[in-house]
Amino acid sequence: MKCIKNLKTGNIIRVEDKQAEQMVGQTWKYVPKSEWKEVTRVKVTETQTEEAEKKAETIAEKQLKRKKLKEKQRA
Repeated sequence: MKCIKNLKTGNIIRVEDKQAEQMVGQTWKYVPKSEWKEVTRVKVTETQTEEAEKKAETIAEKQLKRKKLKEKQRA
């Protein structure tokens, strides 16, 4: 697989080696995979971070409740 970028639009795609060889020329050029990853990966926003923290808190709360329940059952 190769990563190629359209020079006119800036669009980056991954294609098979043979297809990349045919496409590269005046319109397309090879680019590093890291550049393709930057474009395709979703960046974490503040709201996503806050949601993840809330989930972690609820998991911790559930674990605490289970622990207390087990202690009550043992007593």
